[in-house]
Amino acid sequence: MFFSKPGKQMPKGHEKVVIDRFDVASYNVPTDSPESDGTLEWDHTNIVIVTVHAGGRQGLGYTYADSATVALLNNGLRGVVLGMDPLSPAAAYMAMWQRIRNLGRPGVCSMAISAIDCALWDLKARLLDIPLVTLLGQVRDAAPVYGSGGFTSYTDRQLAKQLGDWAKEDFCAVKMKIGRDPNRDQDRVRIAREAIGPKVRLYVDANGAYTPRQALEHADMLARFDVRWFEEPVSSDNLEGMRFVRDRAPARMEIAAGEYGYRIFDFQRILAAGAVDVLQADITRCGGFTAFLQVAALAQANNLPLSSHTAPALHVHAACAAIPFSEMEYFHDHVRIERMFFDGLPRLSDGKLHPDLSVPGNGLVLRRADAEKFAA
Repeated sequence: MFFSKPGKQMPKGHEKVVIDRFDVASYNVPTDSPESDGTLEWDHTNIVIVTVHAGGRQGLGYTYADSATVALLNNGLRGVVLGMDPLSPAAAYMAMWQRIRNLGRPGVCSMAISAIDCALWDLKARLLDIPLVTLLGQVRDAAPVYGSGGFTSYTDRQLAKQLGDWAKEDFCAVKMKIGRDPNRDQDRVRIAREAIGPKVRLYVDANGAYTPRQALEHADMLARFDVRWFEEPVSSDNLEGMRFVRDRAPARMEIAAGEYGYRIFDFQRILAAGAVDVLQADITRCGGFTAFLQVAALAQANNLPLSSHTAPALHVHAACAAIPFSEMEYFHDHVRIERMFFDGLPRLSDGKLHPDLSVPGNGLVLRRADAEKFAA
């Protein structure tokens, strides 16, 4: 077996520390204005926060998932985690995957496990009294970020201001949404390029809105504005279509996908299909820190860069420990929520996020009174 539930006492009468408490809370936060991308519209974001306790310390993790995730966490996974060794997150990870075998691994199950896994790694680092990035194995001091928003629901003025402001903050790149109204895409991309100037890289995300041939036609248009990154030009379920676009896209344009990878096998299939130039992974979906570093190893083995998707405050320690890493997504909705909910956020300077090495764990402290205003 991969795991066990330790309960025996250590030699000389010292009791082994085990996970003795598990808390879950869900919060529903309205967006600051209506938002949409190429295939979806929304007016709120839900965050599910998990805290695990052992040895007088607590670890914090979260996922941006529906409140339905709470039932699975409380009724399906709480009993798996309680009593386990807080210094062995990978053992708990394997135990949780076995527990949800008949429920299906992608989607809600993976997001629930992701939140717990992140909390467990944070707890381990706090018990050892070291920063999380030190525990994971730091390879860089900070991670570059790109500003991400530019929703299709924005007015032209909103689009230009948001992307232009990020460009002024020395971000290496900015990303906007396209695909809801293909006839408007060219005008919106032109506005974005004018707002950020010629030196900042411009990325677009279609969220799978196009067919392969539509995407290829758009790629030619996007190249005229020096767009360097085309994310999910077609649905990431259509790996043949992704490969079709990648093989024919302009040379300076990278094809990116991976945010909907819920299992290590999903990323292996993307890589085997030759579907991307940049592999993305979301620590709140793929299985937490345990899985994120496995995906990083896959990317390294395939000579591809890895980029993190959303949740920048949670990703920063993994981003500074993953060897084949390019840049973090600084996603508007999640940046806003993390500022509202947490103290101890990583420092942003010169277009990079810096993990706090002066405190143990991920450094995040939940401001419960502020969060409770949005309790779901």
